[in-house]
Amino acid sequence: MIMEFLEPAFMQRALIAAVLVGITAPAVGIFLVQRRQALMGDGIGHVAMTGVGLGFLLNSSPVWMATLVAVAGAVLMELIRTYGRTRGDLALALLFYGGMAGGVMLIQVGGGSNANLLSYLFGSLSTVSEEDVTAIGILAAFVILVTIGLRRQLFAVSQDEAFARVTGLPVRALNLLIAVTAAVTVTVAMRVVGLLLVSALMVVPVAAAQQLSRSFRATFVLSVVIGTAVTLTGTITTYYQDLPPGSLIVLLAIGVFIVLTALSAPLARRRARAAAEASGAGTDGCDAQVPLTRRPTDDVTV
Repeated sequence: MIMEFLEPAFMQRALIAAVLVGITAPAVGIFLVQRRQALMGDGIGHVAMTGVGLGFLLNSSPVWMATLVAVAGAVLMELIRTYGRTRGDLALALLFYGGMAGGVMLIQVGGGSNANLLSYLFGSLSTVSEEDVTAIGILAAFVILVTIGLRRQLFAVSQDEAFARVTGLPVRALNLLIAVTAAVTVTVAMRVVGLLLVSALMVVPVAAAQQLSRSFRATFVLSVVIGTAVTLTGTITTYYQDLPPGSLIVLLAIGVFIVLTALSAPLARRRARAAAEASGAGTDGCDAQVPLTRRPTDDVTV
């Protein structure tokens, strides 16, 4: 049967989780890319590992515990970014490495196995439980509401904090909200792609979408479409092939980025040529410089 992958209960749960991850990761990642914080998700993933370890140690839900620890770590990271000076990088490094080391230690102390550890580091679709799906659904709803409902304010802060402050936006609160939303997204995605690879799913679909789109709105929509497509394709493929889901999903996203980059090159040259011709016509044939193209997410259409 063509749709036989829909029959097992674990695949139904995995597909639901994959769709939610495919939507939420790029939805938050677009703001991180705009803020030049593409690797923030990777740092939060390291910190969230301590939450997973605490979940095993306290015999509670690793997803919810990871969410609490990741949110606390993300807030601390944002405060270090805002107020840290010469020792800010050192403090972040200690936070990242300490979070990962602490998580591995707590999982072992709490009775977890190497299989448990690997499933959270690199994802494991077969271990997604009904409790995990419920938690992922609640957390994903929060992320979607924030990224869509406050997209204009978050875009303004991500684009230019000084201008956003002048217009009266609560810049500090919005920065913290971006950090918290990123932390929640990491815990949403960890059961599908794993804590070590979640940052790639937050960034690569956005980078791929930027190859074709020229506005924030179009980049947002296209990156979510790409994220959902690669997570679903990777999840279905792992049902038929014994492949690690997280790695496959990330490699598919990178493949899409490469293809779209190749397709966008002729389009970019055509646009540059048209701009040069228009500029030349406007100056009666005098030499004119081709204007620099803006990044796709620099367009204020949100």
